[in-house]
Parts: sequence; structure tokens; C-alpha cells
Amino acid sequence: MPIAVDQPIPDFTAPATGGEITLSKLRGKKVVLYFYPKDNTPGCTTESLEFRNLYPKFKKAGAEIVGVSRDTMRSHDNFKAKLELPFPLISDPEETLCTLFGVMKLKKMYGKEVRGIERSTFLIDAEGVLCQEWRGVKVPGHVDDILEAVQAL
Repeated sequence: MPIAVDQPIPDFTAPATGGEITLSKLRGKKVVLYFYPKDNTPGCTTESLEFRNLYPKFKKAGAEIVGVSRDTMRSHDNFKAKLELPFPLISDPEETLCTLFGVMKLKKMYGKEVRGIERSTFLIDAEGVLCQEWRGVKVPGHVDDILEAVQAL
């Protein structure tokens, strides 16, 4: 059963670009955790660039951004460097976080069913409680919506 809104998120440590991330070490900050299907694909690149471009506004609002996908650390390091992302990317090949947040779905791709990450974003407050979630996200306008929610929190 995935985490529900208004529930505390269990602490986790995960491998990320720039070193491991432990959720409890981010207490005191709002955390935007965005799950995306794959590095270097058009939608994921656009979404990551939008988070990058608005990053100073997220920081000003007291938030940290963390991207999550099942890609390898090597893929993440290249993706982060190529896009000059100022925030970490978590590698979740075992789908530990994907399962915790319930983002693995069967999707249709070129007429075939494939299992993959449903583009989703989660807003965690400074105490580690899930306060908002966006599932089945469409990229255009999404990052602006997240920023508004962070600023309102």
C-alpha cells in the first residue's frame, strides 16, 4: 500500500548523484520528490530542465528537489551533467522508493504493455509528512503548479 497524503514518510537512504540521500537529514526543508520514467527521454528532459530553471525559486521557498528513476548511477551522472541539474537524482533500480510511493504502473507503449514509472511528484513538508501528490503528470505547466504548492505550504 503506497503512502497516503497526511502520512509521515518512512525514513530512507538511497544512492544518489553526489552521495547518498537520507530523508531524515532533509528535515526542516520541504522536499519535492519527482519520479520520472527515464533519463534522456524528451518528457523527462523537459521536466528536469523546468525544475532546474525554477530551482532558485524552490530554494527561496525552503524546498529541496530530488529526482528519482530506475536508471543507473552512471546514467544519472551523465544526465545531471548534460542538463547542469543543481539537485540530486536518486537511482532506484530495485524499485524500493517506486514501490513505497506506488508509482510503478503498466503503460501502453507502441501498442505493447510495459511496466514503468508513472510520472508523479510528491511534496513532503519540513516534518517529513506527505502533504500533496500529483500522479499521471503531464509535463507542461506541472513544475509551475509544484512551485505554487511549495510557496503556499
